[in-house]
Formats: sequence, C-alpha cells, structure tokens
Amino acid sequence: MKVTIFFGSKSDTDIMKKAAAVLTEFGVENESYVISAHRAGELLAETVRAAEKNGTEVFIAGAGLSAALPGVVASLTVLPVIGVPIDGGSVAGFDSLLSVVQMPKQIPVAAVGMNNAANAAYLAVEILAVKYPGLREKLLDFRQKLQDDVRANMGPFVLA
Repeated sequence: MKVTIFFGSKSDTDIMKKAAAVLTEFGVENESYVISAHRAGELLAETVRAAEKNGTEVFIAGAGLSAALPGVVASLTVLPVIGVPIDGGSVAGFDSLLSVVQMPKQIPVAAVGMNNAANAAYLAVEILAVKYPGLREKLLDFRQKLQDDVRANMGPFVLA
C-alpha cells in the first residue's frame, strides 16, 4: 500500500509533511514530490505514470493560488486524488479552496480543509483500509483511542 504526495512549491513543505507523518504513523509507504502543474506538466504526467507502476494506490496533491495540481493529477489517473487547498496569501486561500472543490464533472477530487494535509492522509488511510484488513484494524484502534481520550476528559466540570 502506497500513497504519493505532490505539492506545487517548496514553500508548502511544512504543510504537506503532516500528511507524510500520518501515513508513516499508520505504516503506509509514501513518497513526496515538489512539481508545479503549470511549470512542469510533462514531468508531472511522467511522475504520475511512474508512481502508478510503482504501486501507488492514492494520490494527495496540495497547492495554493489557482491550485491546479490536484485536478491535473486527477486528469492523469483513475486512482483517488485528495486535494489539499493551501493558503497562498492574497485572498486568504479562497482561490485554492474553490479550485480544489469545484472540479468539472466526471473528474472528481476529494477535498479537505485549508492547509489540512493531515486530514488528507487520514482519508487516504480510510480508502486503503477498504482493501487492507491490517490497516483497517490500525484505523479502528486509532478511532477507539480518540474516543477513549474524549471519554477520559469529558467532565463533569464546574464552570464558574
């Protein structure tokens, strides 16, 4: 089981490394590439094809500004693509958010919240858990721990 992570600029590294950390925590092999859909389209296409040949089953793509990267990746593969809109600054990331969630019909991209690469990885784990029972068990254990943590800290509290 493998996930390939793309992001459009080195400046996105701190955000996108959160996806790699979650995938690694769950034992999911992953690799990352900085490739601009606008500046290196042919290289992106070559890399998507190579990733598929090397066992990638889900793609995560993060981008800011026009955020074309997730959609371009989706146009190159029939595998699931999860888009991470990244705040590019000038319009508080709304441009990238809309670019990721407003894909044309027939070429979907799943979308997570702004700068939320970790959630993209959790979604990738859920997708892969459909096929891999061991990963499903890890995910169930993780969810149980979340619930146990909430239960342990839920109160009652006296609010003054």
